[in-house]
Amino acid sequence: MESLPTTKSERRWRSKPLQASKPSLLMALFSCMAWLYVAGRLWQDAENRTLLADLLQRNAGQKPKIVSVNDKLAVLGCKDLERRIVEAEMDLTLAKSQGFLNKNHLKQTGSSSRILAVIGVYTGFGSRLNRNVFRGSWMPRGDALKKLEERGVVIRFVIGRSANRGDSLDRNIDEENRSRRDFLILEGHEEAEEELPKKAKVFFSTAVQNWNADFYVKVDDNINLDLEGLIGLLERRRDQKNSSYIGCMKSGDVVAEEGKPWYEPEWWKFGDEKSYFRHASGSLLILSNSLAQYVYINSASLKTYAHDDVSIGSWMMGLQVTYIDDNRFCCSSIRQDKVCSLA
Repeated sequence: MESLPTTKSERRWRSKPLQASKPSLLMALFSCMAWLYVAGRLWQDAENRTLLADLLQRNAGQKPKIVSVNDKLAVLGCKDLERRIVEAEMDLTLAKSQGFLNKNHLKQTGSSSRILAVIGVYTGFGSRLNRNVFRGSWMPRGDALKKLEERGVVIRFVIGRSANRGDSLDRNIDEENRSRRDFLILEGHEEAEEELPKKAKVFFSTAVQNWNADFYVKVDDNINLDLEGLIGLLERRRDQKNSSYIGCMKSGDVVAEEGKPWYEPEWWKFGDEKSYFRHASGSLLILSNSLAQYVYINSASLKTYAHDDVSIGSWMMGLQVTYIDDNRFCCSSIRQDKVCSLA
């Protein structure tokens, strides 16, 4: 029989193996738990792979269904949208063939063929005397005005509405129009000197919607017009298939000093030299059908400046436009064959 240790050093030597065995047991326990965890994950992955393999094998003989475009449209409820797109494309094709013209917008009651020109004579609430002078000189009246329309030329005084809608100014114009039948009243435009650039947009847009013409003419109410000379000139250009911008072309300095005549509030946009681009004088200018249609279609986004002729000229910038500079439209010139003169 083994005797018990009697000294301190002997007891210390006997206890060391017992203390060293505890970490070993802990490591063995941890290793066993880790092995069980890894084995469980591997088993789970193997089951997942087996399930996926079964699904693939089951679906191997099945071909995916081919969904047609019509089926997709039916599912999405887009059949009606498809129909409207086709109709819009047909309208667009028609518009392009007629110079941006959509015949559904026309209010012309006669033949669908184009007339020669619509001449819009700008006028104001205080210009009744001028109107009467024109009616007694170059502008036909009554039956003569109707006969001119049969030749394909429409003439109308162009005016907007009063700022106080329905007041005596509006009533006087309505009464004059009932007796004369020679007004184009711009219902959506407020008649004011500072609104003249916007008036140009509304005039061309309204004229395009009411008459299908080769040319749209803007005339100020301070000039006399050689009507037959103008008609002859337009008839000679009628067969020219281009986007024509016709008038007395000019340029000039931009007035940057507030309070001076012809002041341009946005003068800084015209460069260091402060010079206007080439544009037709506002007294008498002409747009061909396609250009008037362009103004109508893009009216909401077209920029206006302080003056109507500059504004119209800016709309022509960047387009495929034929500029026709004809000094017969320079109303202040002394040429004998000009078609206009200052009143």
